[in-house]
Amino acid sequence: MSVSTEVILKEEGICLKKVPIGNPLAMLNDFAAQLSLTYGSFAMEILRMQPKGTSSRRGRSLVKGTSLVSLLSPVSSVKKVGHALQRSMSFRNSTSSPSVTIKPYSKPQATPTKRRDSRLWSETVQGNINEVMTKIQIKRQEAIFELLQGEHDMVDDLKLIMKTYRDSMRSLQMLTENELNTIFGTLETLTPLHEELINGLRLQRNQDGTTDVVGKVFLEWLPTVLDTYITYCSNQLAAKTLLDEKKQTKQVSDFLQRCQESPFSRKLDLWNFLDVPRSRLVKYPLLLKNILMLTPSDHEDRQSLVEAIKVAENMIKMVDRRTGETKCRHYINSFEYLDDKQRHPLINEQKVLLCGGLLKNSKGTKLHVFLFEEILVMTRLVTRNGNKAYQVHRQPIPIGNLMVEDLSDGTVKSGGSFRGAFTNNQTYKHTLRINPVDGSSGQSCSLQANDEHDKKQWLLQLRSAINSVKQENGNTMLPTSSSD
Repeated sequence: MSVSTEVILKEEGICLKKVPIGNPLAMLNDFAAQLSLTYGSFAMEILRMQPKGTSSRRGRSLVKGTSLVSLLSPVSSVKKVGHALQRSMSFRNSTSSPSVTIKPYSKPQATPTKRRDSRLWSETVQGNINEVMTKIQIKRQEAIFELLQGEHDMVDDLKLIMKTYRDSMRSLQMLTENELNTIFGTLETLTPLHEELINGLRLQRNQDGTTDVVGKVFLEWLPTVLDTYITYCSNQLAAKTLLDEKKQTKQVSDFLQRCQESPFSRKLDLWNFLDVPRSRLVKYPLLLKNILMLTPSDHEDRQSLVEAIKVAENMIKMVDRRTGETKCRHYINSFEYLDDKQRHPLINEQKVLLCGGLLKNSKGTKLHVFLFEEILVMTRLVTRNGNKAYQVHRQPIPIGNLMVEDLSDGTVKSGGSFRGAFTNNQTYKHTLRINPVDGSSGQSCSLQANDEHDKKQWLLQLRSAINSVKQENGNTMLPTSSSD
């Protein structure tokens, strides 16, 4: 059966409903009557409107007439009313709804980036503070206000992450609940903790707007957030790995791009926001030291500030150590062995990754090299069922059985030779050579760094690791400089 669209006028707007089709002109009559009853004279003014070129005689008939049937011919009625209602109704014999075309995403025009509140403490108090306070006292209050304002910004960012990113990605079903928990971790539990710090600092504010005590507040607050920060920061490597993987999907990539180009993001991507807690944590010693420098030696809060700085620095060390252990376990679990000889028992005992990065061997193969406290592991990055893995290359070398040599630019030697690996007689730079002491851990290997700075860092870390092992064993240590 043919259907048409019935127009129902209500106070809140016009409703459309599919109904069996009748006489189109009769329907126009009913529509005009409803329009007149609902909107009165305003509706009649609409009916008076007509395209340019219409005769005045027809215009007079529009004013007098109360029926669209007596005014318009069947052809012209549909044509003229269609101009006004073409977006809301159709008299075509069709059983399907009009198709909706979604405009593809395109980068919007540049909009002003949301700015942080950059007020000074002196702008928040009344009166001429220069008359009652010294410059040092004013600077101390500015330093305390900067710390407090940073906490407000921190809480704002945490709430933005949870509402704009996590909750939206959950509603749009971009990620599973387990994936959301991996990427965002225990971020939600940090918000009330930092709100407690803000409240604690506010309670120390005097009626004149000054704050005397800060160190005592931090001494009470820092121990309460240690476990939460260890848990959150230890999860960051897994979060970053999964986020990078999900960015490869169109839906997630498109969503994150839209967010980054919106004013609220301040041109920051999601990972920048997820790293906000760790970045804030490492700033506390510096912020407290700035306040300490402006605090008189006989001030009641000076000793508490000194102690709070030590607590904050030790807290950062603990978080870094636990994060390092988690990072070690993450990489070790992703190792793929070609034979049992590569499964050195020292690998699973490692808790600290001293250095890791990309180097090239004499054949130009890219190797991901991991320097742990007690063993060096060279690997190649492979993909298994869409997951990254590190295939162990050659036999791992214990640090106690390791020698390292700095090769001059263009040097070609036997053992870890570059001979035959490169063509056109090119001179190769930034190379070093790894040698097993007793040969039980395989052959020597020449490695090429990206640049001279990268090479020096590797030499420094390798020699430092060797010296640590030699010191434990009572042997002669190596120089840690980059030159032999």
